[in-house]
Amino acid sequence: MRKLIYSMGVSLDGYIAGPDGRFDWAAPDEELHRFHNQQASELGGQLYGRRLYEIMRFWQTREDDPSAHGVEREFSRIWKATPKVVFSTTLDAVEGSNTRLAHADPSDEVARLKAEPGKDLAVGGAGLAATLIGLDLVDEYRPFVNPVVVGGGTPFLPPLDVPLDLELVDTRTFASRVVYLRYLRVRG
Repeated sequence: MRKLIYSMGVSLDGYIAGPDGRFDWAAPDEELHRFHNQQASELGGQLYGRRLYEIMRFWQTREDDPSAHGVEREFSRIWKATPKVVFSTTLDAVEGSNTRLAHADPSDEVARLKAEPGKDLAVGGAGLAATLIGLDLVDEYRPFVNPVVVGGGTPFLPPLDVPLDLELVDTRTFASRVVYLRYLRVRG
């Protein structure tokens, strides 16, 4: 069974975007971008909510931009090659390489995708991730903790009725002072 991974840049106080919606403090330097590229290349699919999908569409054409750095062009190629499912009740269509729209109940669709053979999946976007965390469908949590306190905004994790037991299995500190943490969900 494929694992579902939730990974995003997060502030020290637990937000993926500040009160003003900005997340420019999470922009990766070249070292961190290479690490993201490596992780993205190991995925069999990306699951997005509408808002993050609209942000990530930037990568559909970034490879062709002469001002793009090498790591950005590489990520653009990886992103276009990776199958993407966009969960939205407001979009009528999606565009881009290997991208399809899902209107179905995320729990059914994600359970089906996890049961398929192939590489692991990743979920992006706080709203969709919150739904899947609430359904206990996320198997790994991979926050990239940035050395900034933003004081509020969009939380990385939703409020829960019961705690989730996790096991820390990897850490790494980058020159940019960003700390990567990898936790596995401990069940039963």
